[in-house]
Amino acid sequence: MNVIGIIPARMAASRFPGKPLYPIKGRPLLEHCYCRARLFPNWTKLIVATCDTEIKQFCSSKGIPVVMTANTHTRALDRVAEAAPKCGLKLDKNDIVVCVQGDEPLLGPDVIETVLKPFSNVTVDGTMLAAPIHDEDTFNNPDIVKLVHNLKGNILYTSRSPIPYMKKFDPNGGAKRVGGIFAFRWHFLKWFAKTPESPLEISEACDSNRICDHGYFQQVASMKDRPYQSVDSPEDIVRVERALSQDSLWGSY
Repeated sequence: MNVIGIIPARMAASRFPGKPLYPIKGRPLLEHCYCRARLFPNWTKLIVATCDTEIKQFCSSKGIPVVMTANTHTRALDRVAEAAPKCGLKLDKNDIVVCVQGDEPLLGPDVIETVLKPFSNVTVDGTMLAAPIHDEDTFNNPDIVKLVHNLKGNILYTSRSPIPYMKKFDPNGGAKRVGGIFAFRWHFLKWFAKTPESPLEISEACDSNRICDHGYFQQVASMKDRPYQSVDSPEDIVRVERALSQDSLWGSY
């Protein structure tokens, strides 16, 4: 079974234009994500997918495998679905395609392994990384997507609103954020790409709601509680650089 990692990246991010190539501790954000993802030892292939020649040129200069996609995608998973058949492999329906968002500079091999582990169950077609929320600012931040799942671990909904509802925020209340790493069996990702945007996907600007809207599920992949910070806006840079300075992988790539 092939495991293909795809990092979608585009310069026209609405909340942070030019984000993939923005320097963090002297290296572009995208380079942090690729180098840290590459530390996972069991990739069949790991590539960047982009519609921007600027990103392609940067990747080529660093020896990072890159494929070009259409510039019409508004959702990361649609870009990943287009890029997968261009990775140079003949894909089987049960091969696993992992979307590694290009704004996750604190990812590591442990979170990739976490997202892949549920696939030992042959009935699982998709997974989503989830990280615990312990502070109220994160819980209320609309740039950070939250999720809720049922007792079987099936994800019911994702939202930019603070969910689940809490009359008063409790740092141990079980709130979780989307971790920015998703995995799918190839046949399920192809179904996703062929299916039009759904009402809840559009209203929440969360592509995983396309799955929920049609009655299907991703399995939650809950990571261990450790520092984990994505870059959603320029204000996140200081926090990420501080976290990187204390991260065990910093300096290994």
